[in-house]
Amino acid sequence: MPVMSAGILLYRITGDERMSHGDVPSFEVLIAHMGGPYWAKKTDGAWTIPKGEFDPDAESALDAARREFREELGVEAPDVAYAELGTFPYASGKRITVFVGDGADFAPEAFSYGTFELEWPPRSGRTVEFPEVDDARWTDAAAAASLLVRGQRPALEALTRHLGDVSGER
Repeated sequence: MPVMSAGILLYRITGDERMSHGDVPSFEVLIAHMGGPYWAKKTDGAWTIPKGEFDPDAESALDAARREFREELGVEAPDVAYAELGTFPYASGKRITVFVGDGADFAPEAFSYGTFELEWPPRSGRTVEFPEVDDARWTDAAAAASLLVRGQRPALEALTRHLGDVSGER
């Protein structure tokens, strides 16, 4: 069975909501820059949806996504309705289930990033603690398309379609 992850992709509408049927509104997403020495000097392809691994036999994907949001960002995921956007495969075979929610009212005072330990420098025998993510921010969809790791970009495309479908229902 492939390794499974689950995450929450918050969005907020930023453009004029008076649109034609099916138009996609302008929006931003909340993404996080991956922490640790490998990602420290990288920008494009170094951002992620707050997410983490879970065991589907022991925990629902949405419960895991909420848990990982809290662990990575140090704040609770907002209490909003979440829609399952889909499950997307990475080239490695890992799969991520992404939930989306309207984060228009999500404005935490500060994030408190979770940490992990890593032998650093490699083969030094020294263990160092690094943040799981070292920055989180609202980013417009166009910028997020190049910032997100390649395996998560299809989720952003699916969110764009989802928002177009929702605007068509108005």
